[in-house]
Amino acid sequence: MQPLWRKIQQGNFTDWKRLTDFIQLDLPLPPSKLKFPLNVPVRLAEKIVKSTPNDPVLRQFLPSLEENKKSPLFISDPVGDTQSRKAPKLLHKYQGRALLVSTSACAMHCRYCFRQHFDYETEDKSFAEELEYIQQDTSLKEIILSGGDPLSLSHRQLKSLIDSLSQIPHLKRLRFHTRFPIGIPERIDDAFLELLNTCRLQTFFVIHSNHPNEWDEEISAALKRVQRLGIPVLCQTILLKNVNDNADTLHAFFEFLVDQGILPYYLHQLDRVEGAAHFEVTEEQGKSLMQELTRSLSGYAVPRYVQEIAGESSKTQISY
Repeated sequence: MQPLWRKIQQGNFTDWKRLTDFIQLDLPLPPSKLKFPLNVPVRLAEKIVKSTPNDPVLRQFLPSLEENKKSPLFISDPVGDTQSRKAPKLLHKYQGRALLVSTSACAMHCRYCFRQHFDYETEDKSFAEELEYIQQDTSLKEIILSGGDPLSLSHRQLKSLIDSLSQIPHLKRLRFHTRFPIGIPERIDDAFLELLNTCRLQTFFVIHSNHPNEWDEEISAALKRVQRLGIPVLCQTILLKNVNDNADTLHAFFEFLVDQGILPYYLHQLDRVEGAAHFEVTEEQGKSLMQELTRSLSGYAVPRYVQEIAGESSKTQISY
């Protein structure tokens, strides 16, 4: 029987006219062949203020002609995924931890996604080669499940993968990076919670979200169920032009998160991926915003301001 979250996902807006009619905007059609398809959950579309082309939720998901503008600074692999690929679905960049690109599927397509040009392995559905690499490298203590979005996997696929990881003795921690609950919180169902509850590995749950308007009570309630298992929930945010590049929005968002018991983890400088130049906020503006947030928020409510530089041994903190 198909789970509820999968049925909801099938209703996502993937057609330009259907979405623009829903949000009551008469917009020129995007290029006929989008390199990165439109994909917006209904829950997020419902939060877009009608007839508002600059709505901060809409701006994150609506394809734009600006995506065709070329810049030598914006490239297909801005964070060096290719050079760190140790198996078709495994990236090993940093000491002690590796990342499983568990799937190419997402609950939504963010127009600034740094993996929108990634060459995903989609034929082999197993993780045999990746698990072998992890088994052999005893320096690894933590595995990060990313993608795509790991919550796009079926319960059977996810359980099989997590059970296999749990059997590798030198692994201690498992980290989920997901945006799925922001669009379809129904994904945090009883079966998923049971999977988390029985996992041997210390688990961390990192939500990707950029604006307080993305949230509602059902999303907060779903993540509270994860927290009740003793699993820390964190949030990482990307600094985006005309979305969240002002102190009032960021202050309200980070204060909202800590009121939910969710720790702001990173504020990311935009990864310079091809097609996303129109989202970039200057570092100077970012530093100014961080100075203002540091003055107005409790220390635990202020995320680290970072960027990912290909080839570096960790995220690079931007001093302000």
